[in-house]
Amino acid sequence: MSDDTLRIAFTVDGVRHELEVPPLRRLLDVLREDLGLCGTKEGCGEGECGACSVLDDGEVVNSCLIPACQIDGHAITTIEGQGFGPIQDAFLREGAAQCGICTPGMIVATRAWLERCAADGVAPTPEATRAALAGNLCRCTGYASIVRAALLAARGGT
Repeated sequence: MSDDTLRIAFTVDGVRHELEVPPLRRLLDVLREDLGLCGTKEGCGEGECGACSVLDDGEVVNSCLIPACQIDGHAITTIEGQGFGPIQDAFLREGAAQCGICTPGMIVATRAWLERCAADGVAPTPEATRAALAGNLCRCTGYASIVRAALLAARGGT
């Protein structure tokens, strides 16, 4: 280990990793470049669009804003992780993906939203779903199909 790197240990999608990285290297770059997990996209690089959303210990975060030094000991879930199948299916059924840049972040944020609804014992409404996904921007779909997909996934795809 050199003076300008930091050894971090964390899990990604249930797999433990130990890496030497510059302390301020972005989580997004660790995922894409160091681990080869390219499902997480870079949109704006400034935390404004949500394309790079992942779960950090179960919370939605913009991976372009998280320095590597902050993920030591954390559990990161990316779009490549398990548990997104029903949501991905709903996105496909409702035509909620077009260019694909925002789709991974939208699906990750949708999963977190639906898990929060289930934990709180509330059924997601269209209005609450729009509010929950408001930090994830999409230029292609107009959001109606994304909201329909989230609600379809909440009903178990039926």
